[in-house]
This record gives sequence, C-alpha cells and structure tokens, in this order.
Amino acid sequence: MNYQESVKYILDIPKFTVKNHLTHTKEFLLRLGNPQVGRKVIHVAGTNGKGSVCAYIQALLLAEKKRTGFFSSPHLVKINERIRINGEEIDDETFLAVFQKVKTTVDEMEKDGLAHPTFFEFLFGMAMAAFAMADMEYIVLETGLGGRLDATNAIDDPVLTVITAVGMDHMEILGDTIEKIAAEKGGIIKRQVPLVFDGNNVQAAAVFRQIAENCGAPCRKITKDAYEIQEITEKYIAFSKRSAYDEDTTWRLSNTGCYQVDNALLALEAVQLLLPKRHLKLWKDTLFHVKWPGRMEEILPGVYIDGAHNENAVERFVETVKRRPVHGGRTVILFSAVKEKEYEKMIAELCQNLSVDSYVITTVESTRKVDAGELARIVRKYTDSEVTVREQLEEAWAEMMKQKGEDGIAYCLGSLYLVGMIKELVKGEPEC
Repeated sequence: MNYQESVKYILDIPKFTVKNHLTHTKEFLLRLGNPQVGRKVIHVAGTNGKGSVCAYIQALLLAEKKRTGFFSSPHLVKINERIRINGEEIDDETFLAVFQKVKTTVDEMEKDGLAHPTFFEFLFGMAMAAFAMADMEYIVLETGLGGRLDATNAIDDPVLTVITAVGMDHMEILGDTIEKIAAEKGGIIKRQVPLVFDGNNVQAAAVFRQIAENCGAPCRKITKDAYEIQEITEKYIAFSKRSAYDEDTTWRLSNTGCYQVDNALLALEAVQLLLPKRHLKLWKDTLFHVKWPGRMEEILPGVYIDGAHNENAVERFVETVKRRPVHGGRTVILFSAVKEKEYEKMIAELCQNLSVDSYVITTVESTRKVDAGELARIVRKYTDSEVTVREQLEEAWAEMMKQKGEDGIAYCLGSLYLVGMIKELVKGEPEC
C-alpha cells in the first residue's frame, strides 16, 4: 500500500461501532511490543478543552527539551494531525511505515481469531508504535470519548492524569447526568497517580475527589478562583494567577477564548508536578506562542472558527464574545451541527445571550448531519435576526463574508466537522 491507500484503509474502518474490551486493546499493544513501556504518559480526559490542555502540556515539555509525543483526536483536515512527534505532525513516509507495522500485527490478530481494532484503536496503536520508534520520553495522550472504557485507558501506569471541563455531551453513551459522565471521565484515575482536574462544576468535582480518594491518588483542583483575567484584546488574553508565588506575574495567551485560561492553568499545574523546577520566563513565552487550531482561531481578518460543539462549549464561547472589545461593524454567525448533539440548546444559548445581526446556516459533510432547513427553523424560533440558509459550505461562506462586510466580525461554530471543512476551504489564504 502507498500513503493514500493506507489512509483510505483507516477511514474505511467503521468509526461508530461496538468498542472492543480493554483486554483486547492491551493484547493489541502487547503484540506491538508494548510500546508504552518505559515512557512517561500524561493521560487527559474531559468534555471540553482536552486538545488545548494537551497542546499546552506538549509545548511546555518541549520548551524544557523533553522528547514528547502527542496523540489527539479528531483531526480537522489531515489524519496525520493526530500523531505529533516533538511538536510536528507525523510525515507521510513515517505514517506509512507505522501503518504497515500495525497492519501486519492486526492481520496476525485476525488470523488468531481476535477482532479487528476499531478506527480509534487502530490509530492509537499507530501513535504508540510511532512514539516508540522515535523514542519519545513523554507521551501526551488524549482520550477519544469518555475515559473508563476508552482505548487509551489500556495504559495502566501513567505518570499523571488530567481531567478538563465536564459538560453534557455524548449522553447516549456516557450517561444523562453530570455525575454519570464524570464517573466515565474519572475512569482514567489510577491508584496513587497524581490527578489535576477542572473543578468548576461542583457535581463533577465531587465525583473526581471520591474516585481519587478511593484510589489513593493525590489531586489538585483548578477553578476560576485561581486566576483573574486582566485584559482581552482582539489578539490576546492576559491573566494573573491568584497565588502568593505568582501574584505579580502576568501571563498572556495568543487566543481570546476565556476558556483557554482554565486550560492553560491545568497544563501549568500538570507540568509543575512533572517538573518541579520551573522556568517562569520560559513558560510564559511558551504559552503565549501556543496555537491550537480551531479554538477561537482567527483564520482571516475578523473571521474566527471555534470548535464549540456542545452546550457547555457554546456557553464558554458566548462568555468570550461578550468580553471581547466592542466593534462598530456587523456580527455574523455561521452555524451547523450533527444529530447527536443538543443543537437546539446550543442555538438557544447563542440567540438568547448574544447580540447577532445575522445567522448563516449550512450543512456539514457527515452521515450525521442535520438539515440546514431544520437548524434554521430552530434559530428563527429564538431570534428575530436575519437567518439565511445555504446548504453548500462554499455558498454559505460567501454569504457570511458578504454580510460581514469589511468592518464586521464573523464566528463559525457548532461542529468540528464545520471547522475542518472551513480550514480546508480557506487553505492557502494568508494568516493574520
């Protein structure tokens, strides 16, 4: 197989199927030579912010000259995005070499009567094999969905676990209450392994504390009380930590999402546990230069894409937009969603809490897409603002840009599929 054929093979593996048991994933890793052995794994779960926290941790470890691998999901444009070696996406040649190794192992498993790994498991196996081949010291591992039953939880001995913000998402799989969802996310907590977690949701925090206590795992909680936002501009957000040690230190992120402060603090706390001797100026400079695609990312002047795709994430998006500097032009939102999301609640949050001049509704490329006409009907239910439907993204994008004008601001959100489609659409355009 060549690179393109290997990608097609992976993409043809069913994505939404019954999970294999963790014993199956452990057998998969065993046959790959247990690539995790001897490496320091930081395991990260949560509803929102996982990717950003992982990106911040990766950046800080690299700044400290640590050989670092990073496995993430989903990808936005190219599947290679999921496997990063020392901060760089795996190249096509290495991707193919790792694929061939894993495919050979999978063929042997099937000959022995074992099930084929799922889409996510296959990529997880590829990532771990790639990290072993590159001799990574640290591995930053993002869960796919949940935690307790996630394939990544086949790693029994991480050096640290991190749980980001928890909200109502994937309820059909994880449970219909915050406590049930938190219990699934908390399944990554390991006996006597330190835990850092987002404690802003009281119910979720109580679940994490109880699991940690039962496991004898020391834990540290991060909440909004830990920091104060000093300034939000169109290009960055500045904040200070409310601690005697850092009271005179101002941190900056080159991202205006308020939620990124929580994510950055989780990462700082995590790396502080791993590397107690910190280098303040180095870490400040490092965090400021981190860019994680699709999270309040300005892809063209005045045009932002944000991966908010559930109710909690949309609430944080609304908080950010309301705190941004006032501008004189129009505000336009381009929106789409997929079926399993609580998209009516997402729409209601947007319409009832933001002043928006117009909405442009489109459809994502997914078997789980929601018809643009249905989304528009719900938007009109909650707002008197102008609502335009354009089924094709190219037409929706052109309409959004026309309505935005030269002085306006446009936000694109509702689905990571939408974010990926937009990045592909504008690929090659100059960055801001």
